[in-house]
Amino acid sequence: MAMFFKGDKVEVCSKEEGFLGSYYQAKILSPLNNNTLYRVQYKNLVEEEDQTRPLVEIVSADEVRPVPPPVTFTKATQIFHYLDSVDAFDNDGWWVGKITGRQGSKYWVYFETTRDEIAYPVSRLRHHLEWRDGHWVTSNNTF
Repeated sequence: MAMFFKGDKVEVCSKEEGFLGSYYQAKILSPLNNNTLYRVQYKNLVEEEDQTRPLVEIVSADEVRPVPPPVTFTKATQIFHYLDSVDAFDNDGWWVGKITGRQGSKYWVYFETTRDEIAYPVSRLRHHLEWRDGHWVTSNNTF
């Protein structure tokens, strides 16, 4: 498990029902309890009571991962294939799904957790990566 420090940019994987399979960008405000918990401030989520203030939460270390490497958009990175695992940016976070088709410049993505199928432009998609043993892993290779 990676250790994070104050100011590190991370993604938090939600384990709440209705949000499973989603990742939200955040910043570490402080490590807690010997790095088993982190106090984070979300980049795109806001407090319910005051929509002008970023949401701050305490999350378990197993819900936190580094921000995936940036994607340089080239023709190769903009190509997705049937059943590729992808993240689609929607509702302030990245949601894990599978490519089910293409229509013009948009790709259809199916989300198992919600059973929704939605079309997205390439600019809102990225190849899904998992953080395992200190490396970024896809179904085919390691970064």
